[in-house]
Amino acid sequence: MATTTPERTVPTMRRPVVGWLFHDGLVVTRRNLIQTMRVPELLFFSLVQPVIFVLMFAYVFGGAIPIPGDDSGDAYRQYLVPGIFGQTVAFAAAASTVGLSEDLHKGIVDRFRSLPMASSAVLFGRTTADAVRQVLVLVVLTVTGYVVGWRINDGIANAVLAYLLLLVFAYTVAWVGAWIGLYMPNPETANTAGLIWLFPLTFLSNAFVPLAGMPPVIQTIAQWNPVSSLVLACRELFGNPTGLAPLDPSAPWSLQNPVAYTLIVCAGTVAVFAPLAVRKFRRSAG
Repeated sequence: MATTTPERTVPTMRRPVVGWLFHDGLVVTRRNLIQTMRVPELLFFSLVQPVIFVLMFAYVFGGAIPIPGDDSGDAYRQYLVPGIFGQTVAFAAAASTVGLSEDLHKGIVDRFRSLPMASSAVLFGRTTADAVRQVLVLVVLTVTGYVVGWRINDGIANAVLAYLLLLVFAYTVAWVGAWIGLYMPNPETANTAGLIWLFPLTFLSNAFVPLAGMPPVIQTIAQWNPVSSLVLACRELFGNPTGLAPLDPSAPWSLQNPVAYTLIVCAGTVAVFAPLAVRKFRRSAG
C-alpha cells in the first residue's frame, strides 16, 4: 500500500521594515555611486563647474566687492569660498531630479519595483548617493580654495562640523529634488525644473555678496534664506569673514543662530518632502 508523505510547509520570515529599508537603500546607493564612476563625463563636469565659479568670482569680481569689517586684500576670497560650498551642495537637488527622472524614463525603477525590496529604498538610495557625491566635490573645492588664497582659520574640529553641515544640507535638498523628479515626464523637462528654483535660492543669499548692499525687501528674504544661514554658519566655523557688522538684538534669529536655524530647516524640509516623495512614488507604482 502506497504511503503519502505529508507536505512540509516552509515558514516564511517577515522582513523588518526599518532594517530592510536601510539595507535596500544602501544597495541602491551603491548602484548609483557605481553608475557615477562609469560615466566619467558626468563626474568631470560636476567637479569643473564649481571650480570655474571659484576662479571667476575670485579673480574677476574679487577686487570690486568690499567685505564689511575686513579691509585685507584677500578678504573677498576668504568670504567667497564658503559661499561656493553652499551653492554647490544646494545644486545636489538638481542631480536628484534629473537622475531619478532618467531612471523612471529608462525603466530602471520598474525593475526595482519588481524586486522584493522596500519601495522607499529607491528614493533613500538616490538621495544618499547624491549627498555622498558631494564629498569628492567638496574636496576638490577645498583644494581650489587653498590655491586662490582661502584658509581654514578656526581649527580642524570646527571645519569638520562645517563640512558635515554642508552634507546634511545636500541630503536635505536632494529630497526636494527627488520629489520634483517624480513629477517630470522626461529627463529634458527635469533638467530645467531641477535648476529653475535653485538659482533664486542660491543667488538671493549671502553666498556671493554681503547682505548690507541689498535692497530692503531682498535683504529680508536673504536673511531668512536657508542658504544664507548655511553659508554664514560655515564662515563662522571656518573662521572666515562673515560680511556682517556686530549683531544687535534686533538682528534676525536666523543670523544670530545660523547653525541651529540651518538644522531646523533641514529637519523640517526632510520631514515634509520625504513622505511626499515616497507617497508619490508609491502612487505612481500602482
